Amino acid sequence: MSTNTIELNRSRFRFDDVESVWLFGYGSLIYKVDFPFLEQRAARIHGWTRRFWQGSHDHRGTPESPGRVVTLVKQAHASCRGIAYRISPEVFSHLDVREKNGYLRFATPMVFDDGSSEEGLVYIATDDNEAYLGPADEAVIARQIAGASGPSGRNDEYLLKLADALRELGDDDPHVFEIEQHLT
Repeated sequence: MSTNTIELNRSRFRFDDVESVWLFGYGSLIYKVDFPFLEQRAARIHGWTRRFWQGSHDHRGTPESPGRVVTLVKQAHASCRGIAYRISPEVFSHLDVREKNGYLRFATPMVFDDGSSEEGLVYIATDDNEAYLGPADEAVIARQIAGASGPSGRNDEYLLKLADALRELGDDDPHVFEIEQHLT
């Protein structure tokens, strides 16, 4: 049920002669910053929307009872708000392990709150990985989240911390907040 993407991610991008790279976080990378960074800024990426469609068999659930975590799904005219971190390339050795269950690194343009932009990387779990659960009704997703727990903690904790972090960012994410309403 899990797709280990560590080696695949390490072969996707070369960081020769690069001192820093921007990374866009839209899920737990917003509130669980367990890595060093050089700078952080609120940012947005366009053409993507956040969805609880990725299974978590290794962090917020188990193979027998997977949790649900967010990934990005292409959607015209959508935008996803998050936090961009400028990091040294060495940090990816930690992040590739953390995001190993089906997430791949992709390049993306990011727009900061001041209107400036930079190219960055983002981890996305696409619909062709083994852990992908896909769409479901928000009430069904909430029930699955309520019953899941794994080595990184309860799945509902992930949802609630993400919802709080999005409010702090001033982001209105109807999908996340509807799931939260069904949970509480």
